[in-house]
Amino acid sequence: MLLLPLLLLSADLRFTPHSIAQDLKGGYQVVVADLNQDGKPDLIALASGMPELVWYENPGWQRHVITRGMAQMINLAVVGNRSIVVADHFANVPSKSEGHVYLLAAPADARQEWSKREIDRIPTSHRFRTMMLDGQPVVINAALADPTSAPPEYRGHIPLVMYRAGVWKREPISTAEEGVMHGIYIKGGSLYAASFLGIHEYRYAKGQWTRREISKGDPAPWPKSGSSDVAVAKRFVAAIEPWHGSQVAVYQGKRRQVIDSSLKEGHTLEVVDLDGDGREEILAGDRGVGGGVYVWRMQGKSWVRQTVDGPGMRANSCVPVDLNGDGRVDIACIGGATANLVWYENQRP
Repeated sequence: MLLLPLLLLSADLRFTPHSIAQDLKGGYQVVVADLNQDGKPDLIALASGMPELVWYENPGWQRHVITRGMAQMINLAVVGNRSIVVADHFANVPSKSEGHVYLLAAPADARQEWSKREIDRIPTSHRFRTMMLDGQPVVINAALADPTSAPPEYRGHIPLVMYRAGVWKREPISTAEEGVMHGIYIKGGSLYAASFLGIHEYRYAKGQWTRREISKGDPAPWPKSGSSDVAVAKRFVAAIEPWHGSQVAVYQGKRRQVIDSSLKEGHTLEVVDLDGDGREEILAGDRGVGGGVYVWRMQGKSWVRQTVDGPGMRANSCVPVDLNGDGRVDIACIGGATANLVWYENQRP
């Protein structure tokens, strides 16, 4: 009678892929939001090579245009399903990046085009996330690099700022990160940033931000040092290292364990309980040649990798979400080189 649970824990996860779109040139970010407010999560697909920002309506995945006339979009954040903050005119070279930041407001029918106005301009505006501060939503804008820096060293201090919903004025958080700040992660009242300096946690209290080191990341010399992406679980911190790197690292306290070093160009990272056992797995996308979507599960004392999809999805971004309402966590991914949006239906028992 004890064998069945053990077999279920060790069995591979099973996912059925469902293609939503195959024409998303430079597919870069997929975001979950209930834009038509019908109780079903929809998917916004941001593609850097397209002038339109589009969303797909669950469950039939009809395509709708949010706004047009964009250039080199890079990231967005949704506030209350009725507002979107999005950045465009992005380039990895700061001197070539304009960093326009727009506020998009939904009409009565979210299927119609949204209004657009520019609210800020920070070169290399790169990562946008929504978090709650003092019971109110704010949008975090994490630039990629110091506007005056240059590759490959990217020497300089990186702007990390926020906008309060309804006010939409820039407020500084920090310029302590250096090099490239590729990933940020929100968990509860904490903001985690991954840069050439490693991983740091920011917390806000009484109008002030404090910063503490979680890890120094990859110990290689600059500019191969630090971390690229970060995700925080209950019992560990996961990272892709270094910038666009090949390593998946796990931190428990200060202990660094590299569980995989075979990624071509790691670019998205999440922690989520996919098999329903109460423990979080690591989900990562590899946008490099021959890349794909992978899950690492703890089996015994070892992390074991499973492939969700192969080179047909060179994922720039993946999000865990229950898309069909069956209580299982599915995965949605968008590919850059593969220009596609796919959701993977979780088939676990």
